[in-house]
Amino acid sequence: MYKGTLLNLMAIFTFCTLSSCSEKNESPSYTADFDWAIDSENPNQVNFTNKSEGEYLYFEWDYGNGEESGTQTDKTYQGTSFYPNKGQYSATIKVWGPTNTNEDTKTYTETITISEDDEDYISPEPEEGLIWSDEFNGTSVDLANWEFETGAGGWGNQELQNYTDGDNAHISNGRLIITAKKVDDNKTAGSYTSSRMVTKGLQEFTYGRMEIRAKLPEGTGMWPAIWMLGANISEVSWPACGEIDIMEYVGYQPNIVHSTVHTPSGYAGNGNGNKITLDTAEEEFHTYGVIWTEESLTFYVDTQDNVVHTYAPAVKNSNNWPFNKPHFFILNVAVGGSWGGVNGVDNSIFPQTMEVDYVRVYEL
Repeated sequence: MYKGTLLNLMAIFTFCTLSSCSEKNESPSYTADFDWAIDSENPNQVNFTNKSEGEYLYFEWDYGNGEESGTQTDKTYQGTSFYPNKGQYSATIKVWGPTNTNEDTKTYTETITISEDDEDYISPEPEEGLIWSDEFNGTSVDLANWEFETGAGGWGNQELQNYTDGDNAHISNGRLIITAKKVDDNKTAGSYTSSRMVTKGLQEFTYGRMEIRAKLPEGTGMWPAIWMLGANISEVSWPACGEIDIMEYVGYQPNIVHSTVHTPSGYAGNGNGNKITLDTAEEEFHTYGVIWTEESLTFYVDTQDNVVHTYAPAVKNSNNWPFNKPHFFILNVAVGGSWGGVNGVDNSIFPQTMEVDYVRVYEL
């Protein structure tokens, strides 16, 4: 017994010596690893260096303070994050392997220790004029604000996903994550799942400045949208209820975001809209907004000066201006469909996510 036990211990020791018994997440193909250091001039700033190696596609840092780096394909990218309050924070790097799936990812976590508060830091006050927001700071989707609409087909858009009752949406680090998943290797109705969230009957608005900060999914076949519909849709149907597409995106046209209005006088392919080039729509968060007054709808990206489209019919009637009544928000990620699926669906891209930092409404 003693001899056998000794031999087993020697074998374990030899294995550990050869493999280094690293606590970092390693495999024959790639490793997940990073270094961090307190900035030499600012004790509340931390600089991060990617040390992952091998055959991986991209990586992302979760800095542990509510901030993330976004996915980075430049493997030399160095991250920086600010920690105004002393304490310990768990920072994690997530690395995607060659198959680009959730199963083929690795993570590595380090504890960041900040020894002192930043005495000059002032917590931001609520912005003036803010009348409602969802900052997604809880642990789950707030059902006082959102309902999950379930179903298939995309309400006549020939979409391929089934919308589930919350299975494809969660809150993480102060952000809403809507995930489109592949169910099987087919490209037919029901081969994908996703989420469609609405504020109908819960949070509805007439006029105001609406802003949504989001990072978009990528790849052929994706069709995410941030939009609003008239709350009277059950009574008057679409398009008489009016539709305000604050942001629409189709993955086969990367880095082009669209803003469109649909009314009885112009809808579907004849909607009134415009587009703008946004080179980092998939890699970074951007603010998508609309200023909605009694006279016009003005769409913009990031700043109010960066106007995408303005809709303001000179003579308004029920055919061209159903925008004098309450509307509700919709956040969804579709797969395929009459627009998103024009060039088919690339099944190698899944899962794909739309991340939403906040939804805010300001009085004018």
